[in-house]
Parts: sequence; structure tokens; C-alpha cells
Amino acid sequence: MNKFHNFDKTILRAYDIRGVYNENLTKKDAFYLGKSFASYLNKNGKNKISIGYDGRLSSPSLKESLIKGLKESGLEVYDIGIGPSPMLYFSIYHLNVDAGIMITGSHNPANYNGFKIALRDRPFFGDDILGLDKVNREQDFIDSEGIVKNIDLIDDYVDRVLKNSLAKNPESKLKIAWDAGNGAAGEVMRLASLKIFTDNHLLYEKIDGNFPNHHPDPSNEHNLSDIKELISKNNLDLGIAFDGDGDRIGVIDDEGIMLYPDQLLILYARDVLKKYPNANIIADVKASQSLFNEIEKAGGNPIMYKTGHSFIKSKMQEIDAKLAGEMSGHIFFADDYYGYDDALYAAIRIIDILIKDGRKLSEIRKSLPQTYSTPEIRIESDDSKKFDIVKKLQFDLKAKNIDFNDIDGVRVNSDNGWWLIRASNTQPILVARCEANSKKNLDKLVENLKSILSEYNLTF
Repeated sequence: MNKFHNFDKTILRAYDIRGVYNENLTKKDAFYLGKSFASYLNKNGKNKISIGYDGRLSSPSLKESLIKGLKESGLEVYDIGIGPSPMLYFSIYHLNVDAGIMITGSHNPANYNGFKIALRDRPFFGDDILGLDKVNREQDFIDSEGIVKNIDLIDDYVDRVLKNSLAKNPESKLKIAWDAGNGAAGEVMRLASLKIFTDNHLLYEKIDGNFPNHHPDPSNEHNLSDIKELISKNNLDLGIAFDGDGDRIGVIDDEGIMLYPDQLLILYARDVLKKYPNANIIADVKASQSLFNEIEKAGGNPIMYKTGHSFIKSKMQEIDAKLAGEMSGHIFFADDYYGYDDALYAAIRIIDILIKDGRKLSEIRKSLPQTYSTPEIRIESDDSKKFDIVKKLQFDLKAKNIDFNDIDGVRVNSDNGWWLIRASNTQPILVARCEANSKKNLDKLVENLKSILSEYNLTF
């Protein structure tokens, strides 16, 4: 076999490797990713890895090629089968291996796929991914014969998620709707529902890479219409939805209203801080100011940080944060869990909060600080220009003596609210958001932002 192979540069993303199957992402890419990553592990004195895959139609063939590359490079490979990304992360700790690779297209359309890579001691992203490209171009490979072991740990994973849950108590009376969207969380969702004493109503638990019912992205309310209808029809207490690989959660209350991730984080933070007062808690730059205020009120130390699950996980380890989250629906627990984003675990934690609180989730939602905000505004921008636009905006704001937070793009605070512009790390877009303390002030902020963006020939 000719060992020379080039990765398409567009698939090497900030947090993972991702592309359209059989266009810019192929089985050959999977094979040489296996060879390149095996070289990386070997140079660091490591040789054990676990592999998982989601329900996309292309995932089995990508897995086969990936494992072939790893095995031919002398690694001890543990194939954990089909399931969500958090189960792959769990396997790293449970099986005591050095690293893991998850084959998944996450929440992207059905023709996409990709690879999420994790080390036992830290995330693997950014320059790490570019380093694999260098290994591949230099053909710095290892030729050795490894082994492959098939491991079924789905029950172990579900049991760990449920380990301390109050929902295992027969006294639990909650009525819950669950929607896996035919994604990779379907089977673990079904198994978890059988092991807790709640009245469970399941939607689309069968894993199907065609996603025949709706796209598995709970951050888009359009995808939540079926679960909202189920809640209304059966007078249920709570709805829980998952994305394609089960690391992002969507939560709907008993009135059919979605709780945004920053609202959920307020509830999680209050719970975590009872056990860990003064704990560091991280939220991404897109989160509501009310979240940071409420963390402080509850006795925690709020930290605003960059958007992106890999950035968040790295920061958590750096400052020993007990909880973190971002507006896309990734929630990270490190108080009684491993510190990675696990939507099934986040679901169990919100169930436990409801059991302890005793109120309806709608009542709790209505007690949270009232703010007025835009949804995430996506502005098309060429990948080659989007970061330059943000840098130019930062330069111009400094020239005007306007204060802003530049941890990730530009976030400008005022007495009545804030607005944000940042460049997406995964898509050719700029992301904007505004929040204010009244509808009138929100309208003013939006108009102000539109005026600023017009100077850069951008509109929304």
C-alpha cells in the first residue's frame, strides 16, 4: 500500500476531525488517522485505546478502517461498539486505557461524520490535531501488530450514570418524555428508563442513521415539536432530548417551554454549590449575565470562558472547576463525575433536582431572573475572513475607548445589557447574541449591533 496520503485541510477542525463522507472524509482518512494517532501515543509511551461509533450509516466502515490503522501500528484496541460519545469517554476511565476515539458526526446532517479524540488526562484538540497531520505528511508511522478486543460496557455505563440517582427510589413519581432523535443515545436512554422509578415515555429510541423523524439537535426548537406534543398530550412533568451523539441536552418543562442551557446551569450550580461552596463554575461567553450573577449569589466563583467543549474541559482541569456548560447544551460535571460532557448524566441530575425540590419545573423556571435575549444569530462569513473581522472590530472598539471582554470575540456590556460577536470555530459564520433587562432595551441593543455590523458590510 502506498503510504502517502493527504488529509483534506477542511476536515481538520478546532475540536475534532469532521467532514462529508466520501467527499472530503473517507475510509482512507480513517486508516491514516489510526496510523498517525498510534505514532503519537507510542512516542508518549502509551499503547491502549478504546473506540466507539455512532449510528450513522458510514460509521461502521470508518470504524473498521480506523481500527485497522491502529492495529497495524501495534496498539491494544478496545472496540466498545455503538453508543453515545459520553460512553466512549467513560470507557477511557473504566477500562483504564490511554485514549479514546469516537466516530461521530455529532449533531450534523446525516451525510457528515468525523472523529472526536480524547486522552485520559486531557482533551485532544487544536494544535494536537494539526500535529497528526504533520505525522501523516512525514509518514512517521509504526509497523507492528496489535490486538483488538470487543468490549460490551453499556450496562456498566448506564449503572455509573445512575449510581447516586434519587430516581432509583420507588417513591419517585415524575412523568418524563425522552427523545433520542434516532441518535446514538437511543439504547442507553432506553436502558436508563428501565432502571429508574419514573413514568417514562420514549420517542425515537431506535438508532437510525437516516434520522427519519427529525434532526437530532435539541438546541434548535424546531426539532422539539414532537416531544412538546407528547408532554402536552400526557400531562408530563419533564422532557429530555439528546443530540446525535448524546453529549448535548435539551430540556422542556411541563408547560412545553424549553429551558436554555444557561437557565439549566443556574439550577445545576445551586445544587453543586451545596456540596462544594466557593467552587469554580465555568460558562461560555454566550451565556446570560444572570447566570454569572446567580452563581455568585449561590456562593460560587463564576468564570466566563471561550465557547467550545474542548476549551471548556481544558479550563475545568486547569482551575479545578466542579461544573461547566455552554449554550450549545454541553454540560460538564466534575463534582461527582468525570468532568466530560454527558447528556444522559445531565438528564439524571435535573431529574434529581426536581425530586428534591418538589415544585414543577415550570414553577422553578418562572422563579429564575427574567431577561430578554435574542436567540443565537448566525451571520454568514467566509472562513478566511471571519477571524479578521473580529480582530478589526476589537481594534476599532479600542480606538473608540469602548470596554469589552475579548476572551472569545467581543462581548460589550452596558448598564442595560450586553451584545456579543464571535467567530465560529466549526462553521463559516459569525455568531451574535444580545441580552437586556427589558424588551425596549433589547430592541435598542439589536439596532446598535446592526449599525456596528453595517460598517463591516454585515447584516442579519
